[in-house]
Amino acid sequence: MLLSNKFFFTRLQYESGDWDVDQRMPSNILNSLIEYTTLEVDTRENIIPLSSDEIFKCPFCYLSGHKLVQFNKDERANFKKYVENGGFVFVDDCNHDIDGLFSKSFERQMEEIFGPKALKKIPNNHEIYNVFFQFEDGPPTTSQELNGWGDDIVHDYLKAIEINGRIGVLFSNKDYGCEWDYDFRNKRWYKIDNTRFGVNIIMYALTS
Repeated sequence: MLLSNKFFFTRLQYESGDWDVDQRMPSNILNSLIEYTTLEVDTRENIIPLSSDEIFKCPFCYLSGHKLVQFNKDERANFKKYVENGGFVFVDDCNHDIDGLFSKSFERQMEEIFGPKALKKIPNNHEIYNVFFQFEDGPPTTSQELNGWGDDIVHDYLKAIEINGRIGVLFSNKDYGCEWDYDFRNKRWYKIDNTRFGVNIIMYALTS
């Protein structure tokens, strides 16, 4: 599934919303994969339309935004087929707000595609929290949550759609994209590298 035996980070374009957010985040996560793992990494971000068949060549996809998520016919069909055939999509709400437009509309899309009970909370001892680095308390908190932005709630869980016991869609209201959106050269100023959970997400997608 990997092109040229290298991991590549794929961002999904979708027609309805502002998909092109947190533009420095992918290069930062890719730098962390190089720093911490033995993966061969393509350092260029791969951007493709959700409606394109190129999605089926991608081992990992990222989808985010602030606005409405309303998939068209081709986007809906590809999303469903990709996930049901072993693909992995990390979806991150830039609003960090469970009552925001992105979150509500995305969850509505998942209900329509996979059924009303498909997207559900995952336990904080799930494999994704220990597949590489250890996160004993579940998903790490972001500075946006601690600063009271969004809905002023620290979300102590993530949601997921599982296919045959494996996560196919991981959904976050925590705004990790914004948290990881800084020049990777500035990471040395962080006491704890906050991109480590991004490494876990990708390693889970590739190995589980």
